[in-house]
Amino acid sequence: MKASKTNTLLVNEIFYSIQGESLTAGEPTTFIRLTGCPLRCSYCDTSYAFKDGKELSFENIITKISSYNTSLVTVTGGEPLAQKNCYTFLNLLSPRFSVSLETSNAYPIKDVNKNTTIILDVKTPKSNESDSNIELNYNYLKNNDQIKFVICDKTDYDWSVDYIRKHKLSEKCKILFSPSYDEMSPTELADLILSDGLQVRLQIQLHKALWGDKRGK
Repeated sequence: MKASKTNTLLVNEIFYSIQGESLTAGEPTTFIRLTGCPLRCSYCDTSYAFKDGKELSFENIITKISSYNTSLVTVTGGEPLAQKNCYTFLNLLSPRFSVSLETSNAYPIKDVNKNTTIILDVKTPKSNESDSNIELNYNYLKNNDQIKFVICDKTDYDWSVDYIRKHKLSEKCKILFSPSYDEMSPTELADLILSDGLQVRLQIQLHKALWGDKRGK
């Protein structure tokens, strides 16, 4: 789905919550969830954002998020970069807010402005979308960006460890390992990380620990 005008986006929801993932986990954050995603990851928990959305102007979106008492803004999806207008919108947001972009590794990040923190979700085999990974994207990561791997099982874990080494991702930015919710035990993943001495950050989806799968949280 694409917004019909150059200064609009299809927005699934805008909400104020606690950031459950990334290096700002635990902090109050405003989320802008955009509509649309070409991927169909096995563990997707936001399929409601595939099609449902309302076309909003950049001005209306900024007015809405400015009403919340936080400078932290996360643009997510769906897949936000599936809407071409998102790149322009990020340019408008970043001077006024501390902006992070949660994006799959299926769209180019080269043109994302340098003031936006990119959280790049590298797809593992059990996601069924690992063929969508764009390896060229790793050349454009900044030190303050983050690479996320959602780990579904030991096979995914081993693949991720090899993939990090192959592409020297630990030299790029911080790496996050997240156990797939209700699929891999966080304790098992923690034990594997410690056993192998990996320099990665284990993250558990804090928002789900607080509210489960409640939408808008």
